[in-house]
Amino acid sequence: MLTPYNHEPFTDFTVEENRKEVVTGLEKIQPKLGKNYDLLIGGERVSTDEKIISYNPGNKEEVIGIVSKANQKIAENAIQEADQAFQTWRYTNAVDRANILLRAAAIIRRRKNEFTAFLIKEAGKPWREADADIAEGIDFMEYYARQMIELDKGKEINSRPGEYNRYLYIPTGIAVTIPPWNFAFAIMVGTTVAPLVTGNTVILKPASATPVVAAKFVEVLQKAGVPNGVINFLPGSGAEVGDYLVDHPKTALITFTGSREVGTRLYERAAVLQKEQNHLKRVIVEMGGKDTVVVDSEANIDIAVEAIVTSAFGFSGQKCSAGSRVVVHENVYDEVLEKVVKRTNELTVGETTSNDIYMGPVIDESAYNKIMKYTEIGKEEGRLVAGGVGDDSKGYFIQPTIFAEVDVKARIMQEEIFGPVVAFAKAKDFEHALEIANNSEYGLTGAVITENRHHINKASQEFHVGNLYFNRNCTGAIVGYQPFGGFKMSGTDSKAGGPDYLALHMMAKTISETY
Repeated sequence: MLTPYNHEPFTDFTVEENRKEVVTGLEKIQPKLGKNYDLLIGGERVSTDEKIISYNPGNKEEVIGIVSKANQKIAENAIQEADQAFQTWRYTNAVDRANILLRAAAIIRRRKNEFTAFLIKEAGKPWREADADIAEGIDFMEYYARQMIELDKGKEINSRPGEYNRYLYIPTGIAVTIPPWNFAFAIMVGTTVAPLVTGNTVILKPASATPVVAAKFVEVLQKAGVPNGVINFLPGSGAEVGDYLVDHPKTALITFTGSREVGTRLYERAAVLQKEQNHLKRVIVEMGGKDTVVVDSEANIDIAVEAIVTSAFGFSGQKCSAGSRVVVHENVYDEVLEKVVKRTNELTVGETTSNDIYMGPVIDESAYNKIMKYTEIGKEEGRLVAGGVGDDSKGYFIQPTIFAEVDVKARIMQEEIFGPVVAFAKAKDFEHALEIANNSEYGLTGAVITENRHHINKASQEFHVGNLYFNRNCTGAIVGYQPFGGFKMSGTDSKAGGPDYLALHMMAKTISETY
């Protein structure tokens, strides 16, 4: 019998022994940096001449790994291998599939510091963020394993005298998983094991910025007992390999996390019926956010300050849930802004080689240039009160940046920047604050800081986001506790880590027997 699901605890880095463990992990992986990683197609390792080189964004001369890059011919082979494996994997007992996830989770738990170290190096994550990323990946495996065993029982429906009716879930087919680089372990793991445990075969196309940690996880899945062809590792170009996989008539399910631009394009392509395609493709997309922290006049100011700073600058603002907009009641605006600026100026920025660094680098040169461009736009749209400078001499570092008195229709209030930039705006009352919070094409997360129960109830009904938090930051959803997914242009509201998520990867089947 399975033990109940419990959230994987975060590591307490105030404990010296825990800090030493991460240092040991960093030392352990150092000789492994620069290693070559092959594709995995039908259980066979495949090396190609063309490579993806993964660099440390905090030390851009350091190579984390060299990963083989697939082309369309190899992608076609992966589709055929996945299709063949599906013919047996689909009938594998759900408990056996779940046990693979539990074994993989146990392996990662034993090697947690090693995987944390890879995230610190490859994604530039601060220790606490890397540790939470790994913990969330473990959570996904543990939670989805238990969910699958329950889902396999089907749902109760009515039967009349003389008949027996059943309502079951069956796999869909080949799943193409395209995860992001920002949660290079957690989301990559969650979007890979969800289709896998539900009986689908998976082609994993990892983010080009963080393919090494994905390659290491695929090795764990193999060790845990995933059969050949059930998991296929296929790094490659989105335009060449990604489009080919999305368009393929044998692809049944596509799960994507990334930008609105790519997500909507993928959604459109998946809707086109291809030659020899005999089904409609399922699409699960999570496309980002422009998330707002609302501070009421009846707020605990200290809570508001920590919520704003954590939401805006955790992992350098490189989260779809990041609080990049702050709307403050005019009566407390000056006090909140002053205290947030003071707290922000205390934050440490640098390469994440030690636990005392709050903010690491942004992911690469393209992200650095984009964010710095937005800081210039911000200087025209608001009053710069903190940050606004960057340094890309060694790594891609940007100081946490705050703009005040920003018009609610300004670009930095409307467009997803995906960096450590936050814009402040005033609201004349709580209703006005909610109006501003809702004036975005996105609807992913939001936070409201207030001690007014009426305002809490009002925001619960009127703040149109998929994940709404009161008196805390708007980031950090925990699997099984705060199922995650958003409205509007934030995606299909799939609610990862929730009770409905696995069913999205399956088809419901009604069986009726008369006797």
